[in-house]
Amino acid sequence: MATATRGSVKPFVNFNAKHDAEVLRKAMKGIGTDEDAILMLLAARSNAQRQEIKAAYKKAFGKDLVKDLRSELGGKLEDLIVALMFPSTIYDAHELHKAIKGVGTEDQVLIEILASRTCDEMKDIAKAYKKEYGSKLEKDIMGDTSGHYQRLLLILAQGNKEEGVDESRVEKDAKELFAAGEEKFGTDEDKFINILGNRSAEHLRRVFDAYKKIAGCDIEESIKDECTGNLEALLLAVGTKIPAVWLNIQRAGTDDETLIRIMVSRSERDMLDVRAMYKKKYGESLYSTIQEDTEGDYQKALLYLCGGND
Repeated sequence: MATATRGSVKPFVNFNAKHDAEVLRKAMKGIGTDEDAILMLLAARSNAQRQEIKAAYKKAFGKDLVKDLRSELGGKLEDLIVALMFPSTIYDAHELHKAIKGVGTEDQVLIEILASRTCDEMKDIAKAYKKEYGSKLEKDIMGDTSGHYQRLLLILAQGNKEEGVDESRVEKDAKELFAAGEEKFGTDEDKFINILGNRSAEHLRRVFDAYKKIAGCDIEESIKDECTGNLEALLLAVGTKIPAVWLNIQRAGTDDETLIRIMVSRSERDMLDVRAMYKKKYGESLYSTIQEDTEGDYQKALLYLCGGND
């Protein structure tokens, strides 16, 4: 997984996999389970460290740590802790497969993952997907989607974005986006797809700054004006890289699947950015929303991953 300085979970200093494995074993052995010890330990370790703990647990006790966790925990806490134990690329592959192969397509999952992973991560996810499920990610996406939306998903799934910033093209890309949308009657979706799908995140940031000067509005406003449905959502996600738009925890009931997926997959990557965007969008902190909408050990684990109140 790409190292990120904007994550809330960092590699644990003075890490000792054997010691952690023993703490977990003690927490699960005997009558009752010490959920507190389990969630406090695992939420404070990086994904790579959790994989080492799994191996140390197997070596020391001859047992599968994930199976033991499943048998000791229950409900949403179990779902969250098990999700934390997946290697990150396998977790993404698993979530994509579930989104495609279930009844209908969970487009928000496709959008969230494909719009926010790096090229190297996407290539690793595609390999993991093929290994785990025996079919190609691109082929499965093609079978479940269509049109401009499908085309952009496939570009992102290939993980072949250009690297760095091409200074000579920043202004040109901004002008082409303006000409393809705001300046035109109708919209040239292909132009949006080609530029947002193939340029690096750094390059796009520069393009969007230039675009604002030309158009007098943010790229997000133009995308909302020019596109609809899943294509709009995907272009917006590529434009921001932060899936806080799906963190809208409704008071009528929390979407725990989405909440777990985002808290697990963003905790080491850019949780600080997700928190900032959430606060800006909803006027309250993600931390306080989790406090209001969840409870018990599940809440405690989510708050650890959130990493603080804004």
